[in-house]
Amino acid sequence: MTDLPVARDLLSAAPETIADTVVLDYDARLMRRKRLVGRGGLAFLVDLAEVTNLDDHWGFALEDGRAVGVEAAPEDLVEVRGDLARLAWHIGNRHTPCQIGADHLTIRRDHVIEAMLTHLGAVLTPVKGPFLPEGGAYGKGRTMGHDHGHTHHTHTHA
Repeated sequence: MTDLPVARDLLSAAPETIADTVVLDYDARLMRRKRLVGRGGLAFLVDLAEVTNLDDHWGFALEDGRAVGVEAAPEDLVEVRGDLARLAWHIGNRHTPCQIGADHLTIRRDHVIEAMLTHLGAVLTPVKGPFLPEGGAYGKGRTMGHDHGHTHHTHTHA
């Protein structure tokens, strides 16, 4: 049991007043149960029924009636320019989350992916900002890796 206010429900839109705002990076915006502290110091416990992508929601409804917003934290990112269709295919083929702009793609900093993109002719520019990548296959949720059905057998030769 906790003395902290509990959030079991999410809000789809901003209410008239808010108690605080939590600032979370991309990884932290996928959660089920966690203690959070808002920018203004409000501590509360998130206790959702299932793992949830907070990008699909405005914020938390605390059981005591208060609301807490969710804001995307600035992160180290890289803007990708070049043959966007080809570069997006390679980024997606590696199950890398990607934010899509009109004239560029944005990914989180990753030296391996950056080296691949440079080799493919991309122009990369490091930036800092909130990361809001494209959702899953039906416009919601997260892009998740999946099993390609590869089987790896371990054996030794005598």
